[in-house]
Amino acid sequence: MKTPILLLSVVTMTAIAARGADAPLTFVSAIELPRVEGRIDHLAFDARADRVYVAALGNNTVEVLDARAGTHLKSLPGFHEPQGIAVAVDAGLVGVANGEGEGLQLLGVEDFHPTAMAKLADDSDNVRYDAATKRLYVGYGGGALAAVNPADGRVLAEVKLAGHPESFQLERSGTRAFVNVPTADHIAVVDRSAMKVVATWRVTTARSNFPMALDEANHRLFVGCRRPARALVFDTNSGKEIASFEIVGDTDDLFYDGTRKRLYVSGGEGFLDVVQDQGRNQFSRVAHMPTAAGARTSLFVPDRSRLYLAVPHRGTQTAEIRVFEAR
Repeated sequence: MKTPILLLSVVTMTAIAARGADAPLTFVSAIELPRVEGRIDHLAFDARADRVYVAALGNNTVEVLDARAGTHLKSLPGFHEPQGIAVAVDAGLVGVANGEGEGLQLLGVEDFHPTAMAKLADDSDNVRYDAATKRLYVGYGGGALAAVNPADGRVLAEVKLAGHPESFQLERSGTRAFVNVPTADHIAVVDRSAMKVVATWRVTTARSNFPMALDEANHRLFVGCRRPARALVFDTNSGKEIASFEIVGDTDDLFYDGTRKRLYVSGGEGFLDVVQDQGRNQFSRVAHMPTAAGARTSLFVPDRSRLYLAVPHRGTQTAEIRVFEAR
């Protein structure tokens, strides 16, 4: 008699991998993205409405999820390769950066109707909102970072960079923006008040520096690299690399959880990494959870202790957002 073969879905395997009492992340649910095809890029969270916005780049849509109910609310059409996305909660707006087209589209969070357009070059990518100055920042084109007024889409200032910017982070206690410029193998440090580059930090231990996370309390910048797959840690006072460690391949998002002293890293190789900060700039990978091929973008929401992982449709795997709880 042949032994029966048990076939488990990727979701089931992920749930099993994250079910132990000491697991740093536990699988909560999967929210299907109906009729979404192609690559999925970045996500954003609206704390006021408990919504998650998903830039479905290959589908030319923005998907809206109800985070509290764990359901799909709406699919918004009319975009051109949406890549980055940010919510200006106090302004009641969502900014969506288009890889093709005119640049940054602004929508009202109540009815999702367009309110304004910031006209930038092609390849508008990552977006961040600075609530203190009420400005949206957008990386775009062959190398530039723009400051945009969300109220009317007016471009207030621009700074030229040495190449196309990938992830960037904004200081809250200061005026600096740290910008990954992978084609130049460096991190550009931008003074947001003057909108000029004030320093560049060489990235030498690894290349293809795409995602980035800022641990402002401890003056550290985490940079995810793809060649080879490593995270580099920079001291934001000196600009020097102070640590590095192995991570999942093809990463496009990483987040530092200051409460639990952990780093979450999603990679298109098909794994979700949890790396524990052991103190004194020592790090150890405590989880290497199987996900799905191409699942390289994610979003960690500290106030909700939730991580949202974007999984594209490939083969029998449907497009969905997998939800994990940090423990």
